[in-house]
Amino acid sequence: MVQFNITLIFMAYASPGPLSYGVFFVTFLTYLATVFANVSLMLIIYLDTSLHKPMYIFLFNLSISGLIGSSTVLPSIMNYLLDEMKYILYSNCLLQVFFVVFYGGCVYGIITIMAYDRYVSICKPLQYHIIMTPTKVRILLAVVYIFSICFLALQMHFTSSVPLCRYTINKLICDNLALVSLACWKSALVDLYGLVGVVIFVVFPLALVIMSYVRILFVSLKASANAKKKALKTCAPHLITFINFSSASLCSGIYNRLNNNLPKELNVFLSVHFILIPPLLHPLIYGMRTENIRKSFRKILQKRIFASDISHGIGA
Repeated sequence: MVQFNITLIFMAYASPGPLSYGVFFVTFLTYLATVFANVSLMLIIYLDTSLHKPMYIFLFNLSISGLIGSSTVLPSIMNYLLDEMKYILYSNCLLQVFFVVFYGGCVYGIITIMAYDRYVSICKPLQYHIIMTPTKVRILLAVVYIFSICFLALQMHFTSSVPLCRYTINKLICDNLALVSLACWKSALVDLYGLVGVVIFVVFPLALVIMSYVRILFVSLKASANAKKKALKTCAPHLITFINFSSASLCSGIYNRLNNNLPKELNVFLSVHFILIPPLLHPLIYGMRTENIRKSFRKILQKRIFASDISHGIGA
C-alpha cells in the first residue's frame, strides 16, 4: 500500500541567509513579471476579436501552460528559501511532479501544433482556412491536454507503486527522476514508461517541428524576396520560442544527471531554469516580435485612455 503521508526532505536548500534572500528576491520579481506578462497577453488576445485566430489561440494556451508551470513551482521554491523546514509530503511531491511534467508536455505539444499551423499558413495559404478550422483547433488542443493528463496519471501511478527506502531529495523541486531514485529497487516498467514519455513528449514533437520548418524553408527558397521576408517575420517568434524552450529543457536534463557534481550556485539556477525563464520569455517574445499583438495592445490602451478622458470630462 502506498504511503502518501511519508515526509521527504529537500537537501539542495541552504539555511536562510544572504544567498537565499537574493535568490528569493530574483524569483519573486520573475514570478510577478511572468504572471503579468502572460495575463496581459491573454487579455489582449481575448479582448481583440481580430486575434481570435488559430495562431493566437495556441499562443493563449501557451500562456496558460506557462502560468501552470510557474505557479506550481516558484511559490514553493520561495517558501523553502525563507523557511528553516525543507519538508514536503510524498503526495504533494507527486502532485508537483505531475504539474511540472504536464507543463513541459503541454508546451512541447502546443509548440508542435503552432509549427504545423505555420506550415499550413506558408506552404498551403489558399487552403489555410479549410484546414485550420475552429473545430480542428479545438481537437488539437484537446488532444494535447487530455493525452498529457492520461499519460501522466498512469506515470504517477507507476512511480508511486514502488516503495521508498530513501527520503532525501538533492534538488530544489520534485521531479520524476528524483522520486524514482528514492525507490528500494529499480522498476523496469517505470524506466520503460519514462523512456516512452521522453519519445512522445520530446523526441516526437522535436521531429515534427524540424520537419515543418524544413518544408517551410524549401517553400520560402522558391518564393519572392517579399514572401521570404513575410515568412521569416511570421516564423521568427515561434522559432525563438522553440529554441528557448528546447535549450531550457536540455539544461534541465543535464542538471538532472549532474546536479551532485555542480557548484551550489549553478545547481540553484539550473534547477529552476526550466520553469523560471521560458514562461516569462514566451509572452515577451511574441509581444515584441508579433506586429498584430503590438497593434492590439496600442489599440486597447488607447481605448482605455480615451474612455478615461471622456469619463473625466463628463465628471468635470
